[in-house]
Amino acid sequence: MHRVRISSSARRPGGFTLIETALATIIVGVGVLAMVSAFQAFHRQNHWSSHAAIAERLGNEIRELTMNLPRHDPVTGTAFWGPEPGENWVGDYNDLDDFDGDGAGLVFSADLGNGPINARREIIPSMAGWTQYVRVFNVDPFEINGGAVAPASTATMMVEVIVTWTPPDEADEIEMTTVRWIAPN
Repeated sequence: MHRVRISSSARRPGGFTLIETALATIIVGVGVLAMVSAFQAFHRQNHWSSHAAIAERLGNEIRELTMNLPRHDPVTGTAFWGPEPGENWVGDYNDLDDFDGDGAGLVFSADLGNGPINARREIIPSMAGWTQYVRVFNVDPFEINGGAVAPASTATMMVEVIVTWTPPDEADEIEMTTVRWIAPN
């Protein structure tokens, strides 16, 4: 009599075991979670870079606006720091020190209804949450990073624009960029 030997693989019915199915489900699930996580990270990074680009643009709008202004008023000279009497809004500002306001700087914000502004002194529409803080101050020409010195004490002036963004449904603003430059002579 001949005995036929049946191998163990031939005895097993076709299909997957419960353990194999569970393991495959876990592997696919981890892969899907990794893809979703990568997509969220990409989306956050893209969102941040878009806002950083907007902030740079808003800072450079002020730079372009002030680039060709004289440092001090052509009529009153250094007698006034900040806007001269009768200069009540940004359209009246005719010299660089006007942009320091009363010494505390100027704020152009959608929340205040006066900004942010572009280089043509116009409010940019649909910019809720964005703010431009502008300061103008004199600096020591030999140590420009040393901070402000008394107004009109040197001929070297620095302009600083800090651009912030307040996300919807949040109270705290985020400083997005700071743009500084030395005013040309």
